[in-house]
Amino acid sequence: MNTVPPDHIVWNWKSQAVRVGVDRLGIGPTVLLLPALSSISTRREMRLLQERLASNFTTVAFDWPGFGDEPRPAIHWRPDAYLAFVRFLLTEAVPRPNATVAAGHAASYALAVGAAAPNSTGPLCLIAPTWRGPLPTMMGGKRKLGEWIARVGDLPVLGELLYRLNVNPPVVRMMARGHVYVDPGWLQGERLAQKMTVVRATGARHASIRFVTGKLDLMTSRSDFLEAARQFKEPILVLYGAATPRRSKAEMQALAVLPNVCSVELPSGKLGVHEEFPDEVARAVKSFLVGHGTSGRQGGLTLPRAAI
Repeated sequence: MNTVPPDHIVWNWKSQAVRVGVDRLGIGPTVLLLPALSSISTRREMRLLQERLASNFTTVAFDWPGFGDEPRPAIHWRPDAYLAFVRFLLTEAVPRPNATVAAGHAASYALAVGAAAPNSTGPLCLIAPTWRGPLPTMMGGKRKLGEWIARVGDLPVLGELLYRLNVNPPVVRMMARGHVYVDPGWLQGERLAQKMTVVRATGARHASIRFVTGKLDLMTSRSDFLEAARQFKEPILVLYGAATPRRSKAEMQALAVLPNVCSVELPSGKLGVHEEFPDEVARAVKSFLVGHGTSGRQGGLTLPRAAI
C-alpha cells in the first residue's frame, strides 16, 4: 500500500490509483467508521462522532472511493468495487477492527462482507442503514429511469450539466431538509460551504449519479438485506431517528426486529442523525460497544502513522 500526504491512502482498483481520505482520532480499541454514500458525504460527516468516541477508542474514518473532497477519477463505479474496498480495509488497512460503524448505504456493504468473513468487522453499529438508492426508493423500487439517468450521467458534457443542475445550493438544501436533517437551518453557512466543496470536486458526478440512481445498490430487495444480517455472526446495533423518511424507516425497522439485532430509535433525527445528534448517537454506540466487550478483541491499524 502506497501513501500520499498524511490524511490519505492510495487504493488501487483495476490498475487505477484512487486517493482515499482517512482521519484517525483517539486512543484505545480500534473502531472503523464508514460514512454514508451520498452526493454530500465524506469521512468528515463522522468527525463529531469520532470526537465523542475518542476518549475510549481509536477511531479511523475513510472516504469511499469516488466520494469525498478529493478529485475523483472517471471510473464506472459498481458494487464489486466497493465490496473489494471494504475487504481491503478489513484485511490490510484496519485488519479485524474491534468494531465497525457504518452509516447509510455503507451498512449493506459492511453486512455483506462481515457475513461472508466472520470475525472480520467486530460488532457492527449501523446508523440509519439503507440498501436502496434514493431514486429507486422514491420510485417504489422501479429502476428503468435510474438506468437511463446513469447512462446520461456518463456523457462528457450532458452528464456534467445534468449533475450540476441537481447539486446547486438550493437543491442541496431542499434535499437535506427533506431527508437528511431535522433542523431546516442546520445546513447553512460553513456547513453548506463544506458540502458544496464536496459536490463540486473534480469528477464528483461519476459515483454520485450511480448512487442516486441505484447503480451502487449491492442488494436488490429487503429480503437480501435481512438475510445478510441473519448470516452475520457478530452483535449488531441498528440506530435511527424517529423523523427518518417513511420508506427508509420501514427498511430500518424491518432490520431492527431481527432476533440478532439490538435497536435504538432516537427521539429525533433523519438520515444524517450522526451529524445532527452526535451526542445521542455516541452514547448509544458506546453503550453497545462496551456491553459487547470490544476491548477484549485483538485487532487494529496497520497504516503507518505517517499515512494518517
